[in-house]
Amino acid sequence: MPRASSAAFRSALPDALHPRADAPIGIFDSGIGGLSVLRHVRALLPHEELLYFADSGFAPYGEKPEAVIVQRALAIAAFLFRFHVKALVVACNTATAAAIAALREHYPELLVVGVEPGLKPAAALTRNGTVGVLATAGTLASEKFLKLQQQVAEATQVNFLLQPCNGLADQIEKGEIRSRDTAQLVARYVAPLIAQHADTLVLGCTHYPFVETLVREAAGTGVQIVDTGEPVARQLQRLLSQRGLLRTENDADTLSAYTSGSRSALSTAFQRLLALEPPVEAVAAAVGPN
Repeated sequence: MPRASSAAFRSALPDALHPRADAPIGIFDSGIGGLSVLRHVRALLPHEELLYFADSGFAPYGEKPEAVIVQRALAIAAFLFRFHVKALVVACNTATAAAIAALREHYPELLVVGVEPGLKPAAALTRNGTVGVLATAGTLASEKFLKLQQQVAEATQVNFLLQPCNGLADQIEKGEIRSRDTAQLVARYVAPLIAQHADTLVLGCTHYPFVETLVREAAGTGVQIVDTGEPVARQLQRLLSQRGLLRTENDADTLSAYTSGSRSALSTAFQRLLALEPPVEAVAAAVGPN
């Protein structure tokens, strides 16, 4: 499927009842963090056409009220739905926790895949039963996360230490992946978890895999790190296969990107983080106000 133009998304109507295998997959995040999920999706599903939306004009999500996040998620989904997407990946832990139920209610025929902190795989990995969870305050306070934590803790007897990481996603959005300020921020959040003997750390925000090196440096040797990007890609593949929607060949351009923020900033992030140069379009007005 060729890349849709601005005129196309204004005039196209969704066809949720009859999705096509050659339709694109929409992926969105509050900013560039979802690129950590997109890279796994591209690796596992190389023939799929992907549309990435970075809501950088309204980032970060982690400290915003839940109702605002739901509003943004629905607006972005409506934008992507105009391209006849066959699936939607919510590549943001905070947006998944706050808005995935609303998305599934509004688009019951659409395959919607979210991300969640990897508590289950972390519980399987830990040797001493203590797991640290690095995430945004919004994720850690959400009903969805707290329910998951309780379920996994009761089933495994693992102790989860919750660490909100205010400001860390902002640093990554600014491109400060290896700066001294970012390293100090990571160390500040990781140190209390290690002091409480966590031997496994969960990267509970899709931005955080891009500073995994800093997390490992702060945690020291022997600490295991859990990133949920690959499981999300496998779940997407499984669900597409179940519905007969996997694309097996594609000779066209397979990636396009949109942002409610700076087009140049998203282009730079693609180049720096994934060594990719997809076409990027700024569409703040198309998504609507906050």
